[in-house]
Amino acid sequence: MRDYTIKELEEWNKKIEEIAAREGLDYYPQEFEICSYDDMLCYEAYVGMPAHYPHWSYGKAYEKSKTLYSYNLKGLPYEMVINSNPCIAYLMRDNTLLLQILTIAHVYGHNDFFKNNRLFVEGTRAEDVVQMFKKHADRVRSYIHDPSIGYEKVERILDAAHGIKLQTSRVTGDKKITDQEKKEKLLTKYYEEIKTTSLLEGKKEVAYPNLNKIPLEPTEDIMDFIITYGRLEEWEKDIIRIVLEETKYFIPQIETKIMNEGWASYWHYKILNQLELPQSLHMEFLSRHNQVIRPFLGGINPYYMGFKIFTEIEKKYGKEKIFEVRKIERDQSFIRRYLTEELCKEMHLFQYNKKEKDYIIEEVADEPGWKKIRNTIANTVGMESIPCIKVVEISQKDHVLVLKHEFDGRELELSYAYETLKYITSLWGGKVQLMTIIGKTPKVISCDENKRVSIGSITN
Repeated sequence: MRDYTIKELEEWNKKIEEIAAREGLDYYPQEFEICSYDDMLCYEAYVGMPAHYPHWSYGKAYEKSKTLYSYNLKGLPYEMVINSNPCIAYLMRDNTLLLQILTIAHVYGHNDFFKNNRLFVEGTRAEDVVQMFKKHADRVRSYIHDPSIGYEKVERILDAAHGIKLQTSRVTGDKKITDQEKKEKLLTKYYEEIKTTSLLEGKKEVAYPNLNKIPLEPTEDIMDFIITYGRLEEWEKDIIRIVLEETKYFIPQIETKIMNEGWASYWHYKILNQLELPQSLHMEFLSRHNQVIRPFLGGINPYYMGFKIFTEIEKKYGKEKIFEVRKIERDQSFIRRYLTEELCKEMHLFQYNKKEKDYIIEEVADEPGWKKIRNTIANTVGMESIPCIKVVEISQKDHVLVLKHEFDGRELELSYAYETLKYITSLWGGKVQLMTIIGKTPKVISCDENKRVSIGSITN
């Protein structure tokens, strides 16, 4: 049974909002909805949105979470927050009063982060988010109900689009450059090189750029490339655009997971310490806070790492600095600049790897090792955890789509690579080839129109 009333929550929310404003947090108007655990499972499956297009993967996510929760193998989030204007947050009805107070304060931290971090400012339009998802849901359902299309055809496109949705531009808010602008850029570069190159000095002649090549330069935005050059019907392109647009909405969240959760944890801690909580609530607050930011064995707790780094930044540089960091950084730069040797030691960070059947510790947080640990974390957070695949060219002869994996020392997981190529082939409507490195040897993975995958060596 709940140990609070709605009126009490409203009173605590007012106190929290007053402290947040006094501390300098700048946030969207905030709305809260109290929901049951079953509702929270639904929101979690549908990424927090009040409306979303139907797809079997959301039902699967719901049933999996419900089963794990029923057997006490998984907990539910204390809250969910949507990057929207007004900002919408869901609170679990069964939470205790203190837990509601803590999560409300936590939400204001997220809200401030959404409104001010440059990735969200440049990459999303918070005032349009809820309507965007509703319109997308309506459009997808209209294709499902169209007798000439139907659910199975829509599902085929959605399956493939979901499989490659993160193969898009990693530059948040990046504006699409037209082919004409790209040609002008290449010609400008060509004429600049001519000016600075002297044949009398024995330098090679500058090659005139091939302005008929598609693409003119390698592009990582495979989704957009398929829309532009693939053999798709208009409704199929529209569905891919929908998936692409929603993916771009979530990329800032992927890129700032540690910062975002750390910022919210930092502020719920600071705000609750100013609320003059009764002794009974204060003891639960300390217990709940420590549960949120506890270290994970063998992994990174983003709440913990983000909280520790922001606390250290304020300690060293002052309050104004943390607001600056919150505004301009993403996880990768945040970790590179502010995860210090002292913090690595304090958090007992180490780096391990699996060799055959054993796990081997490769680095510890000592003088030579901490930088390697920091760089490894920075190189694997956010979109850096996703292989970078670029479109190199379209074979003019047989319309083969040629892709290249930007190898950074991490090999592709081949089982995933094969299935991903099948999805790309399905959308492209023709043969696809992917160049990569396996065991230090250049390889090409091919997938034909019948989804048959083969792998071979690259020959000159």
